[in-house]
Amino acid sequence: MVRKIRAKLVLQLRAEGLSGRAISSSQGMSRKSVRAVFEAADAAGIGWGDIADVADEQVYARLFPGRGEHESVFAQPDWEQVHREMARVGVTLKLLHGEYFDATTAAGDPAMGYDRFCRTYQHHVMVTGAASRVGHKAGQSVEVDWSGPTMELADPVTGEVSKVFLFVACLPFSRYAFCFPALDMRQESWLRAHVAMFEALGGTVPRIVPDNLKTGVVKHPREGEIVLNDAYREMAAHYSAAVLPGRVRKPKDKASVENTVAHVATWVIAGLRDQRFTSLPELAAAIGQRMEAYNAEPFQKRPGSRASVFDAEERPLLTPLPAVPYEISTWHYGRRVGRNGHVTFARNFYSAPFAHIGAKVDLRITARTLEIYQGSQRLTSHLLLPETASNEYRTNDADLPAGERFQAWDAQRVRAWADRVGPATVIVIQRIFESVPIVEQGLDPALAVLRLSRRFSVDRVEAACALALTGRVRSPRYAHLHPILATGQDKVAALRPPREEPAEDGGYVRGADYYAGGVR
Repeated sequence: MVRKIRAKLVLQLRAEGLSGRAISSSQGMSRKSVRAVFEAADAAGIGWGDIADVADEQVYARLFPGRGEHESVFAQPDWEQVHREMARVGVTLKLLHGEYFDATTAAGDPAMGYDRFCRTYQHHVMVTGAASRVGHKAGQSVEVDWSGPTMELADPVTGEVSKVFLFVACLPFSRYAFCFPALDMRQESWLRAHVAMFEALGGTVPRIVPDNLKTGVVKHPREGEIVLNDAYREMAAHYSAAVLPGRVRKPKDKASVENTVAHVATWVIAGLRDQRFTSLPELAAAIGQRMEAYNAEPFQKRPGSRASVFDAEERPLLTPLPAVPYEISTWHYGRRVGRNGHVTFARNFYSAPFAHIGAKVDLRITARTLEIYQGSQRLTSHLLLPETASNEYRTNDADLPAGERFQAWDAQRVRAWADRVGPATVIVIQRIFESVPIVEQGLDPALAVLRLSRRFSVDRVEAACALALTGRVRSPRYAHLHPILATGQDKVAALRPPREEPAEDGGYVRGADYYAGGVR
């Protein structure tokens, strides 16, 4: 490589009156080089006044035209095509050099080595002002974070001001940015922002690079595996992505989004500082317009804009979105399946497969469904009962074992049980059903009567029903039968001979003594 003489400096010092020997001594140049500059300037008729405002490179080129310039003997690839190929997944400079070497050798032209190939590509990147694609691949990762600066919403009635947090995402390759407003930084808002981000991008990427906030990362040790939040990991899996958080206190691991957060503060927060917003949708629409302008702003050191690079080079490489968007969910762990085969949630009961009675399960709750898991296996799911419901059951037939014993109770099954107890019990159960306007309303009181046979014998329950039917209550229930059984009245009644009632032919008649004067 030719070392260029600082020709402009030599001519400047000459114009100030220094001799060639003085210039050589003071600047550490050889006397031969200084003399060459003098001779070239004299031959071309160039003085200090002619080149005072000219760049050093141009002065050297005028004094020594063609010197230091040489054409490479190696075949040159299409460096713009190389740059475009580097944006594709899995493409490396090693691969491209191998393809270049094979094609050049087949054509009989000299091919440059791998080291020269890499250096020439980097020189092309620096000269053209393009961003090197060795570090970032198109459609491979997205960096996400919460913005430190916040915005505000004003209540239109009370004027009360509430804080609005901004979720920011950035694709490192194209620097395409996305911003989403939220009323808090809780897990549900964090997940909803990710869903909105993927919908806005029109596709997904294999890597999500967040910060180490608790809504996404439970633990990030210096050594060992990273422990992710279950809901965050589930959301990422729904979009076929992996969560790879940056290292703790290492903001350079997600430098793109950190830089974008600063830009959002200018383009969004400062740009909308004089506007007053009263609803979140109104604010989101305004933010969307500002981010659209931000992404369309031309780059300073490379051709195009964030939007143009994203549309032309990155959007086609995104993974298509799943058929349905991710549904926000919450988890409740360690719920035990009761002896009746149901799990309790929000004062209601949901069935689990009978084989898991007594086991602990996990509940995944969405806006519409309740899913029961054991480990990573989903056991069953139910439509969620409304918040106003209480003590209601959701039972899947598949969760119950086979056999009549485990089938749902109805009037026919209750009457069949009463038949096995006795005729008096059948009458009691029949009168209970007759006393209610809807048959289902009589199931619980009828079963309460029949379940007495589990504590007392069937014969005693039948005797208690027979005794209760002789009383003044036409439709005896549990409250009438249980005291009879608890005090043993059914046993006494069984030992007592039947009472003979006198015949009543003419009503009450006074005796003869009354009319004979015995009573005065």
